[in-house]
Amino acid sequence: MDLNQWFEKGMDPDTYIESMDENKENLLYIYDHFTPPEDNAFIKDLAANNLRVIILTEDWCGDAMLNIPIMLRMAEQANMPVKFLPRDQNLELMDQYLTNGKSRSIPIFIFIDEAGNEVAKWGPRAEKIQQFVDESRKKLPAKDDGNFKEKAKEMYLFMSKSFRDNTDFWQEVYSSIKSALKDKPNL
Repeated sequence: MDLNQWFEKGMDPDTYIESMDENKENLLYIYDHFTPPEDNAFIKDLAANNLRVIILTEDWCGDAMLNIPIMLRMAEQANMPVKFLPRDQNLELMDQYLTNGKSRSIPIFIFIDEAGNEVAKWGPRAEKIQQFVDESRKKLPAKDDGNFKEKAKEMYLFMSKSFRDNTDFWQEVYSSIKSALKDKPNL
């Protein structure tokens, strides 16, 4: 399938969000509380390119919980249609967007033009968010330690709370997505 076909196969945002079980409340919290910065020139240029966005994701993903509401707000401002594809049901596409050539990390945002050509790709994390995750993981005991599972669960809970409540993270995500798009011609 080409990217136009993948886009057509996807769910619209309302359908995807209504189908969520795990991170819906936190995703909606960020969506309801994130205000994009005044960025009129960028948004105008983005809108003029008539892009669409395919989002590869899964409900359980904390990174998706953080990144998707930011992307949805940008898409609303620029009048960019968005479609969602669950990663695990769309591995053929996911495997074309592996992180470091090997990991099925999500979310992945694929920006396509009217002809269905990929214009940009973003994901799964902004650089500063990656640093936060790396620092958090360094504090975990070794995987063979009897406390590893408990400590990992605590770490993921802390990271989810940080993603939900740290508005600086929200701005980092916005800036990172913007940077990925600004590197492209006409933006």
